[in-house]
Amino acid sequence: MGDFKHLVIAKFKEGVVVEEVLKGMEKLVSDIDAVKSFEWGQDIESQEMLRQGFTHAFLMTFNKKEDFTAFVSHPNHVEFSATFSAAIEKIVLLDFPAVLAKAPK
Repeated sequence: MGDFKHLVIAKFKEGVVVEEVLKGMEKLVSDIDAVKSFEWGQDIESQEMLRQGFTHAFLMTFNKKEDFTAFVSHPNHVEFSATFSAAIEKIVLLDFPAVLAKAPK
C-alpha cells in the first residue's frame, strides 16, 4: 500500500494573519516525526466561482494510516487545531490512501 494523505482546503476568516497560521503549521509538522512531507499553496489562478471562496490548500503525507492517526492525537496537533479552527471560515478535509498513477521522474 502507498502513502496516506491528509488534504485540507481552507478559507480563512477576514482579518486573520495567514502568515502566522502558516508559521504555526510549519512548526507543527517539523516537530512531529510522523509527518513524512508537508506542502501548501495559495490559489492564484482559479475563477472565484470554481474555488467557492477557498484560498489555501495543505497536503501532508504519511507513510501509513497509523502515522496519520498518531499525528491527529499528538498533543501539539490537538493544541494547534484549536488555533487553526478559530482562523477558518470554511474548510474541506480529505484523508485517503494515495494511489500513485504516475511516479515522479
